[in-house]
Amino acid sequence: MDNAVLRYRAASEANDIGGLMNTLAPDVELVSPISGRMVFRGQDDLRVLLTAVYGSMTGLRWHEEVGDTSVRVIMGDAAVGPLKLGDAMVLELAEDGRIRRIRPHLRPWLALTLLALRLGPKVGRHPGVVRRALRRS
Repeated sequence: MDNAVLRYRAASEANDIGGLMNTLAPDVELVSPISGRMVFRGQDDLRVLLTAVYGSMTGLRWHEEVGDTSVRVIMGDAAVGPLKLGDAMVLELAEDGRIRRIRPHLRPWLALTLLALRLGPKVGRHPGVVRRALRRS
């Protein structure tokens, strides 16, 4: 079986959105660490979101991975402007090994706030994506 998590790590570090999208299941979802109420669903909406996210940070490096065949946690660091940002991202895998659910856990608060301020205008240009993420399902 192909290792989607390893490919996700490499693609996100390189800001290779096409490569990153190849690691995701068609019904992928991402639970927003900024607003726990927002859940981005499907590859089209995640492409918009992940382009904004990985385009807003620099120096991303994943340095640790733990878990089993269905759930992995990857830990890494990046910068948002002058601030360091840490992430412990929980990845739930589909039967075929692709990533089905992403739950980022970002810290510290100040770097997360700066990231949110940078993402707002980028994702806000796509009101349908925001509306769908706010919809409960």
